[in-house]
Amino acid sequence: MSDSPNSRHARDFLSTPHLSLSLAGIFRDAGAAAYEVGERAEKGGGGKEETVEISSENSGPGNDDFEMAEGEQQNIEDDEDEEGDGIKEKKRKKYHRHTPSQIGEMEALFKESPHPDEKQRLYLSKQLGLHPRQVKFWFQNRRTQIKAIQERHESTLLKTEIEKLRQETKALREAVKNSSCPNCGFSNTTKDVMAATEEEQKLRVENAKLKAEVERLRTMVGKYYGGTSPNSSSHTSENDQGNRGSLEFYKGIFGFEKSRILDAANQAMDELQKMATYGEPLWVRSYESGREILNYDEYRKQICAENSSSRMQGKKSVEASRDSRVVFVDLPWLVQSFMDANQWKELFPNLISRAATVDIFCHGEGVKKDGAVHLIFAEIQILTPMVATREMYFIRYSKQLSAHQWAITDVSIDRDEDNTETSVLKCRKCPSGCIIEDNFNGHCKVIWVEHVECQKSTVNSMYRSIINSGQAFGAKHWISTLQQQCERHVFYMATNVPTKDSSGVTTLAGRKSILKLAQRMTASYCRALNTSSYNSWNKIASKTGDDIRVASRKNVNDPGEPNGVILCAATSVWLPVAHHVLFDYLRDENQRKEWDIMFNGSAVQSVANIAKGQVRGNAVTVLAMKGDEHNMWVLQDSATNAYESTVIYAPVDINGMQSVMTGCDSNNIAILPSGFSIIADGIESRPSVIGFSPEEKCTEGGSLLTIAFQILLRNSPTAKLSAESVESVNTLISCTLQNIKRSLQCED
Repeated sequence: MSDSPNSRHARDFLSTPHLSLSLAGIFRDAGAAAYEVGERAEKGGGGKEETVEISSENSGPGNDDFEMAEGEQQNIEDDEDEEGDGIKEKKRKKYHRHTPSQIGEMEALFKESPHPDEKQRLYLSKQLGLHPRQVKFWFQNRRTQIKAIQERHESTLLKTEIEKLRQETKALREAVKNSSCPNCGFSNTTKDVMAATEEEQKLRVENAKLKAEVERLRTMVGKYYGGTSPNSSSHTSENDQGNRGSLEFYKGIFGFEKSRILDAANQAMDELQKMATYGEPLWVRSYESGREILNYDEYRKQICAENSSSRMQGKKSVEASRDSRVVFVDLPWLVQSFMDANQWKELFPNLISRAATVDIFCHGEGVKKDGAVHLIFAEIQILTPMVATREMYFIRYSKQLSAHQWAITDVSIDRDEDNTETSVLKCRKCPSGCIIEDNFNGHCKVIWVEHVECQKSTVNSMYRSIINSGQAFGAKHWISTLQQQCERHVFYMATNVPTKDSSGVTTLAGRKSILKLAQRMTASYCRALNTSSYNSWNKIASKTGDDIRVASRKNVNDPGEPNGVILCAATSVWLPVAHHVLFDYLRDENQRKEWDIMFNGSAVQSVANIAKGQVRGNAVTVLAMKGDEHNMWVLQDSATNAYESTVIYAPVDINGMQSVMTGCDSNNIAILPSGFSIIADGIESRPSVIGFSPEEKCTEGGSLLTIAFQILLRNSPTAKLSAESVESVNTLISCTLQNIKRSLQCED
């Protein structure tokens, strides 16, 4: 038996390492194969003999001898019986065929324990009425079958990989065959020449990097010694020529030389410092609004035209603004937040819908990364579906100006015309950014300059004033948001919070957990109002005549939102109510029953209130309905600054909210926020605007209110948007808006 072909074939399989038994379909396929073998043996009757008992444990020499001796003993007994009866023909060996029920029992044990011990085999043999050796050999055969299936699967994968490698090798050989020397132009036919050429190119790239670094250091030393480097000589021009030739091998993803990127960044840095520090006549203050306006005649005189990087073709609009504030945060943290795309996006959730670092041209020096140059992609928005998102690529350059002063510069670089992968931008940044001055008391003074060129496009009439004047995306909007977010960060990290600023929460861990959940809720609301290609907004006919737009999306993997199809509906309206008055009304828990349909006119009480800023309106509140037992609370995040205010809320399960208030992790709490965004209409000196009371009139202008609701349509991501769902959200927005107008007495 040990010399039969089947035994040798089994030994070859069994010599491989132990394979995993979790391969999909192995138990099912192997069981079916074993059952088919038994069926064929049963139908064949007197056909060919088949070996059905193969033992992996008995494949060694000692065990083979034991099997042979036992077989010989059986043959001797058979021969003696035949001689006694006078029969010379050898008796054929009989094979036992297992029943389907026996196979099922053994398969069940095999799935739990592929290698049963002697006690398990003995128990199973008594239960099935089989010999222990039969149970033992069945398990050995099954393991062999599984190994065979696994090896065939691995063999197929290896053959595919080998074929892929052969194709790649063939392509590389063809490339080597047709390559030529970059210096002499002759073709290379040997592998040594190819390796030498690749090594030479690597050395040239490395040489270019080192020369660029040496040149940067020489420039710094030259500035220190008054414009003349102590080591400068006639070799400078030769080094510059070698630098330019070598840098041709170092290209960014836009096809730019690194030297060109660094030159543009340095020019933009110089222009930013002038734009941030010069006064009149470069900047002229408006008599009507008090804002600073850039005088472009003086701009062209005082700042070189080539530094302005104005390259947009066709009709364009130019927006330039400047503002300064003191923010409550230290300088290193602020610089790090600007140079990290994710942290930068978290600083401005209402302005940046998407941001990413595309490429890094220079990593910078030290912990603060002085001299870092990054290529950034960003989508800039305002919180309304009525205004298109601005997409732009720009270079961000971080530089330390002095021991206590830092500058962050952004500038868009014109791309090569023959680069088909990058089309002309619809919006680009002229040298913009901020200069940060450390006050050494935990505060920083920030001077913000925003200078943008955009192609002219049709703008909704309500937002035409603030868009054309540059207020919507201007410096005031950016620096007001920065000041507000820095305060939020400080309150989040604070450990000595007064009791009046943190009611209803007893621990610092609970306070941080609630603030973190509220920040995630606000970011989710801002992303939902994005008007980029990821959100396709459709206009629907509203019951009140307002412009209501809807967009749907599917959530599959984000644990922070419910899984399924989510419908977002939003509208923007103008109200003759002052900005701060409308904000105070919407965030007031005592007046919520007047407009919130979810509370159905019931009174609302505050369960917890956590301050996140010095202004009274910047707070996170947990609300509940009075006098009734519900399984839901409402988490509300209200925020206000000099430009924009938001009131964002979401229903949260009581048990989940209570666990967050005790300090548990809030990342797995699924929330679907809705809320309001409020900005001034941008028209100064508008009369007959409601002030603090309906009888009081003021002249500071009305408000642009954006209402957005999100609802879960179906729990399945494959569900389709129905007309009933659109109708229900249309009714929700229309009723809420009517309630607000009725309460503020501005229905007409």
